Amino acid sequence: MKKQDLAKAKLPDSPGVYFFRDYAENILYIGKATSLRDRVASYFAKDLQTTRGGKIVNMVIVADHVTYEVTGSVMEALLLENYLIKKHQPIFNTKEKDNKSYSCIVITKEDFPRVLIMRVRDYEKRIASKDFKVDKVYGPFTSSAAIRDVMKIIRKIFSYRDKCEVNQGKLCFNAQIGLCPGICSGLISKEEYKKTIKAIKNLFEGKGQSLKSSLLKDMNSYSKRQEFEKAMKIRNILWSLNHIRDVSLIKNEDIIEWKDKDFRIEAYDVAHISGSSRVGVMTVVEGGVKNTDEYRKFKLKENINDDYAGIYELLKRRFTHKEWRMPDLIVFDGGIGQKNVGDKVLASMNVLIPTCSVVKDNKHKPKDIISSYPQIEKYKKYIILANQEAHRFAISYHKQKREKGFLK
Repeated sequence: MKKQDLAKAKLPDSPGVYFFRDYAENILYIGKATSLRDRVASYFAKDLQTTRGGKIVNMVIVADHVTYEVTGSVMEALLLENYLIKKHQPIFNTKEKDNKSYSCIVITKEDFPRVLIMRVRDYEKRIASKDFKVDKVYGPFTSSAAIRDVMKIIRKIFSYRDKCEVNQGKLCFNAQIGLCPGICSGLISKEEYKKTIKAIKNLFEGKGQSLKSSLLKDMNSYSKRQEFEKAMKIRNILWSLNHIRDVSLIKNEDIIEWKDKDFRIEAYDVAHISGSSRVGVMTVVEGGVKNTDEYRKFKLKENINDDYAGIYELLKRRFTHKEWRMPDLIVFDGGIGQKNVGDKVLASMNVLIPTCSVVKDNKHKPKDIISSYPQIEKYKKYIILANQEAHRFAISYHKQKREKGFLK
């Protein structure tokens, strides 16, 4: 996608959620914005490679166009982004695998549900308990500070129960300051409180506009029945939803996501002896560190004495796994021939990922890297690490397969 294509999107200067899509309308990346126009324009800055890193550059290259959805506030944008990422699982919205330190919002399954902010690790421990029943879980949210700020805003608009006991006989502290509807003293019915919980769910599920329409309908209904106190309460809620001052909620976590700590390099290699015991492997280096849990082995078709055919089969099989995280850089073992074959296979599958090939000397030591990727020097030592791992892993797997064949 190019900067001149932005004019077609007609992005407004409003908060909302934007979608980078490919030519087939598949969602590549979802982001939130205080200003959709300014945020999306920032992806086409001249210093994009320096400020955002290789992953975001790849995403923009693969993208064909941008669509968007306007929200009533930045808070709604943040919540809608999280909901849609979980729903669509875009390949470029990869977060760190260990999300147990992140926070989630839990709504319990009770007559008067509690709304709780919990660490993912704490939620996983608690869910094993029989006395802890859950209705809904939202998240994980990478910024605990941001989601706590969101909940402070929501609780001022829709007061809810978190820790107090039902009908305990006296108002809890939160009820005294207006943050709990008085469940502790029987000040609200089960039916009325159910409406509050539904409203909170609507916010977390990106249904802010639907929520406002429903509230407006209720307000008019109360007015017609001359229940003016209830009508005024809803009017105040609507006013609050339309005047949320929440620009500070959007932080730089979407930029942090593109830092080098998450840069994924995949290296491939093929091993065989005159076409027998053919195997292929994939090794992974993430953030400069080997990720052996992501290594993969492939048994290749027998009696084919052709390394290029091995690369073809290996790539075809690897990229049928849409559930695996996409790499930011692909490494082949060999020269320009291996790289050209690999590039053609990737192009045939519409996989637009930069590639390189590690050339070896007569002692099988790396002597050159063939690539047009602009940041090749920056990742050179990690490329060599991934390549060496692929060669080691392929030889080990080949020997294992050959020995099994010999025993048979």
